[in-house]
Amino acid sequence: MPASFSSSAQAARVAVAARLRELRRGAGLTVAELATLCGWHHSKTSRIENARTAPSARDIRHWCRACGRPDEAPDLVVRSMNAESMYSEWRHQVQELSKLQNSWPKIFAETRLFRIYSSTLVPGLLQTHGYAGGLLDTIARFRGCPEAGEEAAQARVDRSRIIHDPGRRAVLVVEESTLYYRMGNADAMAAQLGYLLTAGALPAVSLGVIPRSVEPRTVWPLETFHVYDDKFVSVELLSAEVNITQPSEVGLYLKAFEQLRRMAVYGADARALVMNAVTALR
Repeated sequence: MPASFSSSAQAARVAVAARLRELRRGAGLTVAELATLCGWHHSKTSRIENARTAPSARDIRHWCRACGRPDEAPDLVVRSMNAESMYSEWRHQVQELSKLQNSWPKIFAETRLFRIYSSTLVPGLLQTHGYAGGLLDTIARFRGCPEAGEEAAQARVDRSRIIHDPGRRAVLVVEESTLYYRMGNADAMAAQLGYLLTAGALPAVSLGVIPRSVEPRTVWPLETFHVYDDKFVSVELLSAEVNITQPSEVGLYLKAFEQLRRMAVYGADARALVMNAVTALR
């Protein structure tokens, strides 16, 4: 795994900045001279070269033109845009949680196989309305935003119906501890656990639970992550969502998911663990 969850995004930013610095130096321009040619303050040049400020597409085009290398601009613009899309600040998204639940419609529509691992929460594709509402309201209160309410919870539930579409398959693996973390009131949690008892029987769903007592443990509990087919991974953090498309990193998550999947129990054994959590609610 990356040294830090935002390392892939930061490394991409740094790579763009380094190439822009190389172009400036190759053109024999000082920081101040390039700034003059581009029509901005020299401090902006320094911030861009040190990856403290993300350059806009226009900035990159001006920069490459000033260095006599306009042909470099298209590739650098794409690389810069990809770097910024890899790291999306939750604090901007959480303002409108209902819209967030309906984000990425294209990815959802195109994905045939969802692989989801969670060590803390019931995955969104299997959340009931009460559980989703309790979770989203908790997130909103933590961030000092208006509570998510009915609309956001309903949007999440509506989105989850995609697993009933023909040709879809969802393989979900959760840690046993997720069955005990209460979101919403006791009735909402009971309804959520009740749904999990039947969700594994859905034709397109494979639900595995990793027992707390499993041994040997081949992979430690990881951050929640979603794999869309074999091409794209989203990782959920407290401060951000990290989007990964680099094949080597996607491969690491696929490898981790497979090992986590093998540690889980399914069918009657998984339902027995859910029933233990139901009993603990009483």
